[in-house]
Amino acid sequence: MDVILVRYAEVGLKSPSVRRYFETVLVDNMLSSLAHSGLEALVDSAQGRIYVTTDRIDEAVTVLRRVFGVASVSPALISGSEMAEMQEAAAKYSLGVLKEGQTFAVKARREGNHPYKSMDVGREVGSAIFLANEDRGVKVNLSHPDITFYVEVRGKKAYIFSEYIPGPGGLPMRSQGKVVAVVESERDALAAWMLMKRGCRVTVVTSNRDGPVRILEKWASKLKVTTDRSVEDVLRNSKASAVVFGYGLGNMDKIREVRFEQPAFYPLIGMSEEEIAERIKGIIDG
Repeated sequence: MDVILVRYAEVGLKSPSVRRYFETVLVDNMLSSLAHSGLEALVDSAQGRIYVTTDRIDEAVTVLRRVFGVASVSPALISGSEMAEMQEAAAKYSLGVLKEGQTFAVKARREGNHPYKSMDVGREVGSAIFLANEDRGVKVNLSHPDITFYVEVRGKKAYIFSEYIPGPGGLPMRSQGKVVAVVESERDALAAWMLMKRGCRVTVVTSNRDGPVRILEKWASKLKVTTDRSVEDVLRNSKASAVVFGYGLGNMDKIREVRFEQPAFYPLIGMSEEEIAERIKGIIDG
């Protein structure tokens, strides 16, 4: 693969000036996360896409899919936008993706001026893929294919890929206000994670540096954690706007005891125990 295509969703709904700011924060977070994992990369953005070039694609994908604000990533092959170039590149690429007897489809989209339509790209590239794999018994299935090949034509380049790997979505972390999260359980870690997904700068207060806070560290390369200061002290010195707990409806006695000048957030308050358990598993395994 030549590049990783990175997409955002919610960020794209903002006004142009806000979107540019969020893109800048997102790219900075991506670079920080890659550097924290010892990966060198070049990151460029254009027309609602972010392009990551690195010689360690698989490792970079693992890192990028945990960066808040990233909706999805796709390792992609780059070719020229001439029809013959796309056909040749897609045919070669398909040989390493399609297996004996599988079905496939091609979905194409384009931006810019070209002497063909997206439908033409789908038809001609699909024909090239079929001919390259004809001896393996592959078939075209436009409704429920085993493999979908995507071709994005942008100007003089085309990007060919077959995967949309989901990220956490949300907003880039550090694009919103500061909060303090009390993390003593996996539920607390989930509550903090949900505020991170909304772009908040989170400082964690915990009594056990090796406890549930470890769940959060793979999602935030620069996570601030303190074990020897009170919540009140951290709130005061960090100038945070709120404090976050993992309490739910079954913890009303504890909620009544919370006393801070700043507002307290309880992101899990409306969730069932089954939903909480499922989400905790998701961020642990993610």
